[in-house]
Amino acid sequence: MSTVKEAVAERVRQLCQKRQIKPNALANMAGITPSSLYSLLDPKRSNVSIILIKELCDGLDITLGEFFSCEIFDNLEQEIK
Repeated sequence: MSTVKEAVAERVRQLCQKRQIKPNALANMAGITPSSLYSLLDPKRSNVSIILIKELCDGLDITLGEFFSCEIFDNLEQEIK
């Protein structure tokens, strides 16, 4: 992973795979539109909202800490060089 956005998208994919749910199902669980979730997963989009991540965490019944507590985020390169 080279960006935070890519790491967030990968983490969402991991959580969907772990729970054996599709992104549409996660969007419904989180009370967001599927297009919002697909926008987060789209590599062409550059920004991701922490509010959207919080809504996804609520839908998955996990904390923000649990979402970000994984190797994907531990291995990100420093953004400021």
